[in-house]
Amino acid sequence: MSRQHVRADLADHVAAAQRLRRDYAALPVDAPVRLAKPTSNLFRFRDPGDVPRLDVSAFTSVLAVDPDARIAEVGGMTTYEDLVAATLPHGLMPLVVPQLRTITLGGAVTGLGIESSSFRNGLPHESVEEIEILTGAGDIVVARRDNEHRDLFRGFPNSYGTLGYSLRLRIELEPVKPYVHLRHLRFHDGAEAMEAFAAICAAAEYDGERVDFVDGVAFARDELYLTLASFTDRAPWTSDYTGSDIYYTSIPRYAGPGPGDYLTIHDYLWRWDTDWFWCSRAFGLGNPTVRRLWPRSLKRSDVYRRLVALDRRTDFSRLLAHYRGRPQPEPLIQDIEVEVGRGAEFLDFFHTEIGMSPIWMCPLRLREQPQAGGEDGHVWPLYPLEPERLYVNFGFWGMVPMRPGQRRAHHNRLVEEEVARLGGHKSLYSDAFYSEDEFWGLYNGDAYRRLKHAYDPKDRLLDLYAKCVRNR
Repeated sequence: MSRQHVRADLADHVAAAQRLRRDYAALPVDAPVRLAKPTSNLFRFRDPGDVPRLDVSAFTSVLAVDPDARIAEVGGMTTYEDLVAATLPHGLMPLVVPQLRTITLGGAVTGLGIESSSFRNGLPHESVEEIEILTGAGDIVVARRDNEHRDLFRGFPNSYGTLGYSLRLRIELEPVKPYVHLRHLRFHDGAEAMEAFAAICAAAEYDGERVDFVDGVAFARDELYLTLASFTDRAPWTSDYTGSDIYYTSIPRYAGPGPGDYLTIHDYLWRWDTDWFWCSRAFGLGNPTVRRLWPRSLKRSDVYRRLVALDRRTDFSRLLAHYRGRPQPEPLIQDIEVEVGRGAEFLDFFHTEIGMSPIWMCPLRLREQPQAGGEDGHVWPLYPLEPERLYVNFGFWGMVPMRPGQRRAHHNRLVEEEVARLGGHKSLYSDAFYSEDEFWGLYNGDAYRRLKHAYDPKDRLLDLYAKCVRNR
């Protein structure tokens, strides 16, 4: 990208930011503020309603990639699919690439993203150097770690658009190699798997080979796999999981002694997207005949999510269960984190009380240290993970049958209560059922209120509880 082209893109961006600011100011003060976005990865479904929406289409592109400095300037609504397409030709990638193609960079920062590089690179917002934000007050500010808006910089993660919207981000990139070598290790109980997570993540190597990525899958109480992936310049073959083969079913097949598996770096980054982890099973894609008939271009997480949204709007699954005389299903779509030392306890609880499988497992450790700053001793105050500790994210997405007499959101509440007991946290991209006191105690209500008062003093935007629990 030429310097002249970069300057033109940035000039266009500045003009678009000023237009958006004027559009925001023109909204009725009592009108809900919604963004006109073609995709979403949130699982808080609501009636879209006939409300004005802010056009953010001007913020969906990569503005510049500097391969020497390993920096990218990116519009806040840019998808990781587009960002990766711009960086891989330079032999670079974002430090953390969330699993699904249409997650946006701004969404991963104001929410929370995670992937298999998170045990060494933390969470996506930790590789951000600068964020340009349209605040709830209608101002456009640039927040960095070391300027007058550093409180907003550190409080923006986990604010879910309730303090403002990211328009531009400057992020770090890291070098990649063309291929990734995967090794799948089997474990027979949760405690053994958690001990392996701790040891491998601490050493960043296994059996003499460097480890660049770590995640895992629990298929059952006694069948767990850790996947260790390493960059490599050469591959004797590469697997393709975008057609008839399915990535998650390959894990047991390639486990144990043997050469493992190989993917291109591009296919590794999107290995979970093709089947939305394993959630494509709900649409029949585990059936070879259905899979052959389903176009390759439509094997994507955003396609499946639109189908789920349609189901929620029509109530099809609930009505089908009713007419078949089956128990009503409860959606349980969540990601949680607990310290690695409590991970086996959570798995035991989950297998006993919930009974859903598979379960995704992904280790993470904050990249920044506490002396970096932050409210109340926390580097990122609205999602107060402790520094220098290894956590494991558990992701589970599906339907659980309800039994007569169970309370509303029975299984979701069981998960929330167990995670709180274990000193963990739950991501807020999906349904939440906390009381206000519970919620603000878990997500640092004092720090949030200070930020809200400073950057949205007239409450133009919903607060975090109203958005994430009341789903307004």
